[in-house]
Amino acid sequence: MKAVVAHAFGAIEQLRLEDWPDPLPGPGEVVIDVVAAGVNYPDLLVTGGRYQILPTPPFIPGKEAAGVVSAVGAGVHTCAIGDRVLAMVESGAYCERLRAPQANCFVLPPRMGWLEAAGFALAFQTAHFALVERAQLQPGETVLVTGAAGGVGLACVQLAKALGARVLAGVGTPDKGRVAQAAGADAMVDLARADLRDALRADVRALSGGRGADVILDVVGGDVFDAALRALAWRGRLIVLGFAGGRIPTLSANYVLLKNIAVSGLHWSDYRDAHPDWMRRAQAELFALYEQGRLHTELAAAYPLAGAARAMAELRDRRVKGKVVLTTERWRALDSGHVAT
Repeated sequence: MKAVVAHAFGAIEQLRLEDWPDPLPGPGEVVIDVVAAGVNYPDLLVTGGRYQILPTPPFIPGKEAAGVVSAVGAGVHTCAIGDRVLAMVESGAYCERLRAPQANCFVLPPRMGWLEAAGFALAFQTAHFALVERAQLQPGETVLVTGAAGGVGLACVQLAKALGARVLAGVGTPDKGRVAQAAGADAMVDLARADLRDALRADVRALSGGRGADVILDVVGGDVFDAALRALAWRGRLIVLGFAGGRIPTLSANYVLLKNIAVSGLHWSDYRDAHPDWMRRAQAELFALYEQGRLHTELAAAYPLAGAARAMAELRDRRVKGKVVLTTERWRALDSGHVAT
């Protein structure tokens, strides 16, 4: 099969499309003929050797894919040969055939397309655990999402709206704000202001009746995190989802005490590995909301496997408004549409 391969940790430009041995399923595993794979910010960190869990080089990047089950190992019961599925793995999704644990494979709703499926799993699972489990979101509360025009950000915007929240989209440009508002955000908050430390709090309070945000989902970190912390309401909850802005911020514990606020983190793969049944319940709820028309993947662009480095550069340079996916030759045979070249 063909796969995108990194022979060492380093720049994404070193990635090459190469021949790689076809996988075989072990007990409790399936092999999927991949149609499309999602591109996510952690893929940049893995390739650069800066992620908390790293594969041994040479390796194939990628954490999510959609395709058709072509082989199953002993004891598999979550899916069968011929099923259309999405799968989530620690790494290895940028390829034509993917081996995955059956617990991490989910049969797709009938009307979900391949490109939408490839970008649905990680973003919406992250949003679900952040909002439902970590933040304990209640209907009517105000949610601020930073980096709201990215793949995870847009998933957070959509799911928060579906759960009955008022959603503020934190973005760096007006065009990103329009994308977030089209996804359901009630208002836009400018994260590019020079006086962000004070301005963000003032803007959020003005948009929340003077209260502040009950829940903040932060994917940016750095100065945005520092400012967002000040924009929390009394008893507000801030969930750390990532550091796309580069700087990992620090926190003074006395501020948490004095404001009666909570700051917690979300490492999604812990749920995948330690609580697969919990993950399956969350995915079932997400699929139900999808079938009701309340969630969808905001697709930004699709590239062939050979364009993986270019696709990842879109994320690295923060040009993406939505989700980027990679496609295999199988997609051309099964579907139609435009693939960037």
